[in-house]
Amino acid sequence: MATTAPVHPVDEVPPVRGLAAFGLQHVLAMYAGAVAVPLIVGGAMKLSPADLAYLITADLLVCGIATLIQCVGFWRFGVRLPIMQGCTFAAVAPMVLIGTTGGGLPAIYGSVIVAGLAIMLLAPVFGRLLRFFPPLVTGTVILIIGVSLLPVAGNWAAGGVGAKDFGEPKNLALAGFVLAVVVGVQRFTPPFLSRIAVLIGIAVGVAVAVPFGFTDFGGVDDADWLGISTPFHFGAPAFHASAIVSMLVVALVTMTETTGDLIAVGEMTDRRVEPRTLADGLRADGLSTVLGGVFNTFPYTAFAQNVGLVGMTRVRSRWVVAAAGGILVLLGLLPKLGAVVAAVPAPVLGGAGLVMFGTVAASGLRTLAEVDFKGNDNLTVVAVSVAVGVLPVGVPTVYEKFPDWFQTVMNSGISAGCLTAIALNLIFNHLPGRPGARDGAATPEAPTVSA
Repeated sequence: MATTAPVHPVDEVPPVRGLAAFGLQHVLAMYAGAVAVPLIVGGAMKLSPADLAYLITADLLVCGIATLIQCVGFWRFGVRLPIMQGCTFAAVAPMVLIGTTGGGLPAIYGSVIVAGLAIMLLAPVFGRLLRFFPPLVTGTVILIIGVSLLPVAGNWAAGGVGAKDFGEPKNLALAGFVLAVVVGVQRFTPPFLSRIAVLIGIAVGVAVAVPFGFTDFGGVDDADWLGISTPFHFGAPAFHASAIVSMLVVALVTMTETTGDLIAVGEMTDRRVEPRTLADGLRADGLSTVLGGVFNTFPYTAFAQNVGLVGMTRVRSRWVVAAAGGILVLLGLLPKLGAVVAAVPAPVLGGAGLVMFGTVAASGLRTLAEVDFKGNDNLTVVAVSVAVGVLPVGVPTVYEKFPDWFQTVMNSGISAGCLTAIALNLIFNHLPGRPGARDGAATPEAPTVSA
């Protein structure tokens, strides 16, 4: 009797109800971060409410398309892992500067298109750098990703940055309640329900939030039923040299961040990222960024917010995230539906985010557990890298006196910590005269752990 080869968990297709539930869970986990970039950039440029709404729907649409490209893939585009795509925060400051100093949205979109093309061209180069990401570096980077995201969850739990009631006990109480629900569901319910613990926690949190006045569904009535983003809605792209240079710096930062995220998901799903698959994932980032410039939105990258959800739920199917991409496309085409999702209170997301982002940090520690710290300088590599990565998170203004290009690189804790870990690993484990790495810190063939 013929036997079929076992299907890797990444390629398994769950039942339809599982796809819908797990996919919606991913959407809820990243929605606030997904719409933040157009809100910040559009607000800084003082766009009208109609234009802001257009930016958001365009962003959600391209988020969905970018996620499908990354998860499903075609030819040499897409890492084919459960990776959500969203607008990168690394581009916010340069885009605000470009948009408010005379260039406007056309100059932003011109620089975004060029940056996307550059990412596609540089993807094979980054793919060959994978040997510089042994477990010592990858574990450190995953730890920094998780720690860097925790303040995001903390701000949500307190009510959201800029909220009038920021830090009110009622907000933290709601976040704590959602956190307790998520943990309780994961601990005491059957396996299927435990895997959608975040979704259940958010649903229960919203149900509790409504009678206490946390929710505002006013935006649902104002939203249109149908919205379609057309290419170059705000005019033909303009190509300004200064804008292009600043966005190319952003491209290098996002490629570094994406590399860390892809390696992290590869660790969690037990499907190791190879040089070719890394290049395919980065190439998908570049294509999505070009689409962003054409369809009135911004540069795209792997969303670290959802990395923790993969590790926490242990649902490793890329088709689940592809379903999330499909939901995002619907949200981009149906603004009224997107307004319903947007009404989820920030404290509810904060309670769920504390679990998810903490899971990312814990996954980094698990990878570092495979590294030998005896008789070598690996502990220094981890210590200094984490310190450099957390510094801009704890002190956001620490680099404000430095040049713009330096701030773009170092204000991202993920890229700063990643670059530091790579450099220190080379210094301590590769330079002549140093003892060889006994744990495989300098060799990518070292064993890794699965989620």
